[in-house]
Amino acid sequence: MISRPFTRACFVSIRSLSHSSSILPAGDEPNNLLNKVRLLSSRGQLQEALSLFYNTAPELHSHQTYATLFHECARHGYLQQGLHLHHFMLAHSGNSISDLFVTNHLINMYSKCGYLQYAHHLFDAMPERNVVSWTALVSGYAQCGRGVECFRLFSDMFFECRPNEFAFSSVLISCEYLHGKQVHSLALKMGLDSSVYVANALITMYSRSYKIEEACTVFKSMAYRSLVSWNSMIAGFQLAKLGMQAIGVFTQMHQEGIGFDRATLLSVFSSLSGSIGIDIDLGLKFCLQLCCLSVKTGFISEIEVATAFMKAYSDLQGDFYEIYHLFLDMSCCQDIVFWTSLITAFAERDPVEAFFLYRQLLQEDLTPDLYTFSIVLKACAGFVTEQHALAIHSQVIKAGFEDETVLKNALIHAYARCGSIALSKQVFEEMACRDLVSWNSMLKAYGLHGKAKEALQLFPQMDVKPDGATFVALLSACSHSGLVEEGIRIFNSMFKIYGVTPQLDHYACMIDILGRAGRIIEAEELLCRMPMEPDFVVWSALLGSCRKHVETRLAKIAVAKLKEMEPKNSLGYIQMSNIYCSGGSFNEAGTIRKEMNVSGVKKEPGLSWIEIDNKVHEFASGGRHHPQREAICTKLERLIGQLKEIGYVPEISLALHDIEEEHKQEQLFYHSEKMALAFAIMSDCGGSVIRIMKNIRICVDCHNFMKLASDFLQKEIIVRDSNRFHHFKNKVCSCNDYW
Repeated sequence: MISRPFTRACFVSIRSLSHSSSILPAGDEPNNLLNKVRLLSSRGQLQEALSLFYNTAPELHSHQTYATLFHECARHGYLQQGLHLHHFMLAHSGNSISDLFVTNHLINMYSKCGYLQYAHHLFDAMPERNVVSWTALVSGYAQCGRGVECFRLFSDMFFECRPNEFAFSSVLISCEYLHGKQVHSLALKMGLDSSVYVANALITMYSRSYKIEEACTVFKSMAYRSLVSWNSMIAGFQLAKLGMQAIGVFTQMHQEGIGFDRATLLSVFSSLSGSIGIDIDLGLKFCLQLCCLSVKTGFISEIEVATAFMKAYSDLQGDFYEIYHLFLDMSCCQDIVFWTSLITAFAERDPVEAFFLYRQLLQEDLTPDLYTFSIVLKACAGFVTEQHALAIHSQVIKAGFEDETVLKNALIHAYARCGSIALSKQVFEEMACRDLVSWNSMLKAYGLHGKAKEALQLFPQMDVKPDGATFVALLSACSHSGLVEEGIRIFNSMFKIYGVTPQLDHYACMIDILGRAGRIIEAEELLCRMPMEPDFVVWSALLGSCRKHVETRLAKIAVAKLKEMEPKNSLGYIQMSNIYCSGGSFNEAGTIRKEMNVSGVKKEPGLSWIEIDNKVHEFASGGRHHPQREAICTKLERLIGQLKEIGYVPEISLALHDIEEEHKQEQLFYHSEKMALAFAIMSDCGGSVIRIMKNIRICVDCHNFMKLASDFLQKEIIVRDSNRFHHFKNKVCSCNDYW
């Protein structure tokens, strides 16, 4: 890493060169080479600088020139060029190998490019190290998300030198809460807490640990705040889903005349999406005002900012046609980038509207690009059948993008989410070049469809290094299939074999694996050993296990944590009510429901969708709002009678007490997925497969019903619920009744 005085010297040298009539200043030849390399690098012409360097006699290659080139390779992430330069240095400049200044730049380059193993090897081999050496490696581990190793290295640093503000800020942004508190205490003792870099990192660390009050305390105590400080605080409120507070910080920032950048806008727009207790009218008004500022400053021309605005407006329940016309009125936005950003805003929330926009885009004679196709395929993943994905796939081929890895990955995901694991596998196997996302997408697809063994067989074939997402996919697959020992083996191998530190998602999967299998004590012990604070997903996984095995003590602890994190989320209330019902404690269950009503917490209603003749039909419990409700109910009643004759016995107890799956007052027989099935039979759509999509977990009664119906109708029934796919065929489900 280059010290500040040296950096300033570089800029002075370049500035003076730019006003000179000659590219090379007077002086000896090594300095001439160094100055020309610096000049070319400053112009972004690194390849030319390297060519000049390689075509110059090795005796003119100074330590400073090597350091400059390594620095530029690090800045641009050019690992291959850096490796080649390093090999060249080893072969031609033996005296540079042991130079502290050059080696520090080498460590910085390898660290910044994610080549940590070699950076650490160089570090260990150094005969002499200084604070720059340590800081470069600490920063590398931090940037790669290797928090545990980063903290360990930072601790070892004290034996040789005093860490500077950059080492402190690096370790803080990567470590978890408990380690972060220790580092904060050290910063206070050493007087480094006043550094703006350290304070910004503290805000990030506390925010990421859901300790927003402590982040606020640091922010308020700062004597000087940089733009990063304000952005970090806004991002903290966004992470905590406190949109109104994020708006407040931005408003204060604006009143104090502090400018903003792209990161500010992204955080503020994101804070308006899914925040707790946000006033919708105020949020919409602020969203539009922020959009105006984005237009005035030109940031709206960046697709990420435009997408964030569209998504925020959409999530605040802004009228689709209002946002559509607002979009059309923005004269600067009539290109493929902005159409794509508008589609992105609706891709997950409302795939039907996203497809409408895509058709409009084509009617405007605009040509979809690679990014447009990837977003439309993401929308396809929200449909019940694979028909839309197949249509876009054909357009991708016509547009000449069939070999693009990004689109192949999107197709694997879309086909899997639409229920066609066979098409996902076909796309994967036909890929000439697979990246990490390709492998992860296929592993995730197998897990989603309950094919854990296939996922475990595919994993050893990976020809790229797995990352955290790889192990989430594998552990999820094990969880869905009840492969406990395999899950434990994979979890234990993550760091030992692959150097991947388990994060929150991995712990959530492991707690789910252990808990589902009835090993709740082990799940609790693992939760207590976590090196970071458990988040909502982790506590939800533990609570789900408590519900399955009627473990009241732990369930109460988990529910209290969930209420603390997201007071308006109904999950904790519903699960606790169900646990009480399963144990026969109906009075306690009633108390929970009353508390839920008093707190204004509402449960998401159970809905199902089915696609018939390219039209999507939505069903709520009881079939209300559907124009053919009476005919559907008649057909369903007839089917229920026929299934009773071959062994169907309704789970009446669940209808009375299990309100997680549907509202208590709804008749058990008229759950939304049963209504969708009856409509499919009525429509006589032909084919051997009926596909149904559901927004919550399928209940035990409907699961039993679908198994018998698949045999009676001699059709495969595929139900996609909130967790996974269930393939019902010949009285058997692909989940083997483990879900």
